[in-house]
Amino acid sequence: MIRAFRTADIDQIQALNKAEGWDNLVARHEQTLHSWQHSVAFVMELENEVVACIRALTDGYVSLYVCELIVRKDVRGKGYARALLDYVHDIYPSTRMELLATADSKDYYTPRFRPFYGFRRTYHEN
Repeated sequence: MIRAFRTADIDQIQALNKAEGWDNLVARHEQTLHSWQHSVAFVMELENEVVACIRALTDGYVSLYVCELIVRKDVRGKGYARALLDYVHDIYPSTRMELLATADSKDYYTPRFRPFYGFRRTYHEN
């Protein structure tokens, strides 16, 4: 079942972040929680457990940026990521969906997304 993110979900989401090695999000717990509270955010829940989640930002008209998409490793390959991506895009059908992929996940996105070139930096980088 896909449903809206609730603050009580954050511990299960942090467990997914930790399993992915996204330690920065785990270490910055309060900031991570606030980011989920102020985003377009949904979870996939099975038997009262969060097994997948998506967090996005949008203007509602042109851009829909997927910040995080995680599926628990033991339930991958069942279409949960696609269901979450489609669910969010269905809410904002006029937008173009954009996301970043890791080297490990880029092959998953290649059939449904076209690549684009971008840049990233954090506040403290020169």
